[in-house]
Amino acid sequence: MGRRILNDALRAIVNAERRSKSTVELQPISTVTSSFLKIMKDRGYIKNFHVYDPHRVGRITVELQGRVTDCRALTYRQDIKAKDIEAYRLRNLPTRQWGYVVVTTPDGILDHEEAISRNVGGQVLGYFH
Repeated sequence: MGRRILNDALRAIVNAERRSKSTVELQPISTVTSSFLKIMKDRGYIKNFHVYDPHRVGRITVELQGRVTDCRALTYRQDIKAKDIEAYRLRNLPTRQWGYVVVTTPDGILDHEEAISRNVGGQVLGYFH
């Protein structure tokens, strides 16, 4: 069920971006969803997000910027080694200039650049560009 929550949230963001909405409300939420959104915010793909009532079902309001073309969550969470992250990125992202692969590692949830610099592998959560 947790993997479906992240996938539904990311698809809602893409659908709102395609309709040129300025905000989108995500419900239900998980800590993985908020960590994924934090990476998107740090990389400049969304403006901001606010978490309301995280201890119950909760909801997140995301302020969009218009930069997200596609973002997906992988429901099978593929294992990946640190040396294979770059090849995976080249295979799944449309170009070298933009886009990030999000990986869950023993150091936490990181994008592919941080995972390569720390030399840690893990499981692929999803990607956005």
